[in-house]
Amino acid sequence: MTRKTVGYVELVWTCPRCSTKNPGPQKFCNGCGGPQPENVAFEQPAQEKFLAEAGAVARAKAGPDIHCPYCGTRNPAGAKFCGNCGGDLAGGKARDRGRVLGAHRAGPAPKVKCPACGTENDADAGRCSNCGSPLPGAARAVPAEERAGAAQKIPPLVLGIGAACLVLGALALYLLFGRTGQVVAAVEAVRWERSIQVEAFGSVEHTDWEDEIPFGAQVGNCRLEYRTTQDQPAAIATEVCGTPYTVDEGSGYGEVAQDCVFEVYDNRCTYVVQEWGVVDTLTAAGSTFDLGWPTANLAADQRWGKEAESFWVVLSADGREYTYQPESEAEFLLFDIDTEWVLEVNSLGGIRSIEPAGG
Repeated sequence: MTRKTVGYVELVWTCPRCSTKNPGPQKFCNGCGGPQPENVAFEQPAQEKFLAEAGAVARAKAGPDIHCPYCGTRNPAGAKFCGNCGGDLAGGKARDRGRVLGAHRAGPAPKVKCPACGTENDADAGRCSNCGSPLPGAARAVPAEERAGAAQKIPPLVLGIGAACLVLGALALYLLFGRTGQVVAAVEAVRWERSIQVEAFGSVEHTDWEDEIPFGAQVGNCRLEYRTTQDQPAAIATEVCGTPYTVDEGSGYGEVAQDCVFEVYDNRCTYVVQEWGVVDTLTAAGSTFDLGWPTANLAADQRWGKEAESFWVVLSADGREYTYQPESEAEFLLFDIDTEWVLEVNSLGGIRSIEPAGG
């Protein structure tokens, strides 16, 4: 899978002191003037607009910001010394990057109603245009550690019900398939079937990819069909991309990316070769121990092919029938009519094991 960059957008951050939303690259809050905390999370704005100005795009690509180890001031990627105190940033901590915030918000966002005065404001406004009150922040992507914490907060009652369902399900499967009992049953009937394929040498048509057709074959019609999916382009391929999503770059900017693959198409052709092929299947069957194979007069260009055989024994006990399939002719011949056998069966009547009674 190939990751493609669609563009870059400006993110936002919410001041923990006054709840004002601020542009991602901005170091100080528009509401209270406080510095952006080191651990504040960047968020998606209500509507993400791609950066068009070359300088902003360059800053978005530069990498995560670095917080000064001495005064905590946020500095841009690549800075050697702190812009506030002049301290060496060699020991500074770069912000985390790479967190997926969510699907790219390309469409227009609805207005936000001020909780204080009811005035409708632009979705990305930090404060109400009428009364100046802070507006509700944008929905924040939940980090993995918070999702894990939330999972741990599932009510005990819900967890108990889920565990009980699992136990009951396992018990039901055991009762159906695992629990067994013994019965003594007598052989009531037997049945067998044998088949032999008849092969003839001649023209046989197959279908395969053009580059896998045997040398010397007579190629027929070909048509383009989907063959495989790969990360790299091919001569005949369709690029298929997923939904664009926004990734936190750790600088107040986000990369909008999408994952793409190439569906490769190739010629799939019919072809004809001269070879042995199945032209008929002969069958013999019976309900006694007089076994035999089907016979026929083969033509000069024919031969016998694959053989197959199956055996069935029907046993009865207390008005219930059980069917067993011996694995070989020798085992099948052991089941004389009216002989008794000890069966270990499950709740559905399936035979788990079988042995002669009294043996």
